[in-house]
Amino acid sequence: MRNDILTVTLNPALDLSAHLPCMTAGPKLRLHDPVIEPGGGGVNVARVIHELGGNVSAWVALGGTSGAQHLDLLRAKEVVVHVFEAPGETRQNWAITDAMGQQYRLQLPGPDWTPDSFRNRANDALDSITALANGPVVLSGSQPPGLDPAFPQTLAARLGPGRLVVDTSGDAMTLLITRPEILLCLLRLDQAEAEAQAGHPLADPKDAADFAKALRSKGVAELIAIARGADGNILAAPQGVFHARPPQVPVLSKIGAGDSFTGAFTLALAQGQSPSEALRLGTAAAAATVMSAGTGLCRAADVTRLLRDCSLAQLDA
Repeated sequence: MRNDILTVTLNPALDLSAHLPCMTAGPKLRLHDPVIEPGGGGVNVARVIHELGGNVSAWVALGGTSGAQHLDLLRAKEVVVHVFEAPGETRQNWAITDAMGQQYRLQLPGPDWTPDSFRNRANDALDSITALANGPVVLSGSQPPGLDPAFPQTLAARLGPGRLVVDTSGDAMTLLITRPEILLCLLRLDQAEAEAQAGHPLADPKDAADFAKALRSKGVAELIAIARGADGNILAAPQGVFHARPPQVPVLSKIGAGDSFTGAFTLALAQGQSPSEALRLGTAAAAATVMSAGTGLCRAADVTRLLRDCSLAQLDA
């Protein structure tokens, strides 16, 4: 892999976080300590790669006044941005934390890529992404309403086998798993997504490992990663199946942990590290992110410190 990473965000969001004493229905609730960040899966991945010293640019579909604000915030973080005009106003997401540490996450669906406009806009998006891609491409985050679930498969076909990293959800995720057409570089699933796709609970690391191996055998991706929260991450790779565990850390917010994993993992691969070492770095980045409040992401110093204490075990040795 070349160390020239392009991230793709089809459904970005202005991420707004704030605090209040208690979430109660009825009265006006006055928030304090508000923070606004440029968000969305691929945007977060790009921010993490940039924070860790990688070469990255972010392709982002933005629209309207909130899209303009999103762009200003992302540029302020010194991330190289390629803007694609979205067919509507960029959405906003809210993360509200109460005095007990409970977090409430409210997400809007995003602009509608309606069936009438889908074909031209989607084809334009595919042309734009493939023209910019000269290394690994990371497609991360939800798809906007109205976009064909086959978009990731079509993009993977345009790029060629082993080029696309995917961390998505919903019908797009299901299609990649049930009808694999071209080998991805990496497919990442969180615990809930993996259990939904498996059709049964994945109660322990072995269950997750078996499912990850099954997806590899099916030709879904060269690498399959399954997140297990505080228990770390499972990776099925050509070299074997691995389990990386982070040290215990204080959890302030889980927002962006998966994106941080994907960003650090992809960067490690692009730098020539082995999949198992990429797994450790991704696990450290995810752990560092949950230490940040609201929609904050990992800090490079925390990732470096936590990496030393991330354990790695081969499950099929």
